[in-house]
Amino acid sequence: MKSPAELFDLTGKTAVITGASSGLGVAFAQGLAAAGANVVLAARRTDRLKDLAAELEKTGVGAEPVTCDVTVEKDVDNMVKAAMDRFGRLDILVNNAGVAIPHAAETEPYESFKMVMDINVNAQFLCSQRCGRIMLEARSGSIINIASMLGLVGLGSIPQASYNASKAAMINMTRELAAQWSKRGVRVNAIAPGWFPSEMTTDMFGDERSEAFMEKRSLLRRGGRTEELIGALLLLASEAGSYITGQTIVVDGGWTAI
Repeated sequence: MKSPAELFDLTGKTAVITGASSGLGVAFAQGLAAAGANVVLAARRTDRLKDLAAELEKTGVGAEPVTCDVTVEKDVDNMVKAAMDRFGRLDILVNNAGVAIPHAAETEPYESFKMVMDINVNAQFLCSQRCGRIMLEARSGSIINIASMLGLVGLGSIPQASYNASKAAMINMTRELAAQWSKRGVRVNAIAPGWFPSEMTTDMFGDERSEAFMEKRSLLRRGGRTEELIGALLLLASEAGSYITGQTIVVDGGWTAI
């Protein structure tokens, strides 16, 4: 039997992280690199990716920055090519890129709704498909979709029907991809975070009223700390989670428990 350290070890693996230029994407890249994985950093803001890649390479892993708009097929294909050209393999995909545009449902522009769905659902499928083809050929791989607890429950006080609908779609797409691909060696799971510091929640953390809102509904009476997502990420990315597929791990401080 392998030791826990061996089960979580990602040395020699290659992980692709979308939305890697800020917030949770940076933390996911750092967590995977700390476990030994080489990383492909994909996002639109190239300067930030280059800085992160330089930082991670100092730790002894390979880090490849790739400018990528996940809604553009050519960019996603180039992302996959960059992974294969640099590292010769693609083992892990973290579908982290996403957007939220709060609007009351009755006034939300249809174009805005479609844009959120395009980035949060269509692009996630595109990245999963293109990376999945490589994994299916190798008969090994793990896809981790970053959903949200708001794909499981409504909120109302922060009106964003497009975002919540997109995250719910991502959760069921996770199940379907797992159903299609798990017998061919590719596991597909999701993480559904609660309130964590990110570009989308910048206005909430540090705001007394918003933090009181988070504390009132969360069983742990606070928002999350970024590092509290890394355990679930490494579980799903590594051999430690080799018998887990089609699942959504909710990391929300107990928000959805009541």
